[in-house]
Amino acid sequence: MLKIVQATCTNGELVLSEKLSPELEGKTIQIVILEPTQSTQTIDDGESKIHQFLEKVNNYSFQLPQDYQFNREEIYEQ
Repeated sequence: MLKIVQATCTNGELVLSEKLSPELEGKTIQIVILEPTQSTQTIDDGESKIHQFLEKVNNYSFQLPQDYQFNREEIYEQ
């Protein structure tokens, strides 16, 4: 899931501009911090680049079976 939410840092804690989904309760999430700039265009470009990057990751990612094992010996034989 990708969601971009603005937040303000107050006393070392992030105060979000909106509430997060109840589905995230108890889960650990990753945060990317982009410092504000004088131009909102720069922020919009940054968000666009993040979206483009994550789309590429999603397009070229796949799930491996849980029992998958990489056979290094087979590669070294060649």
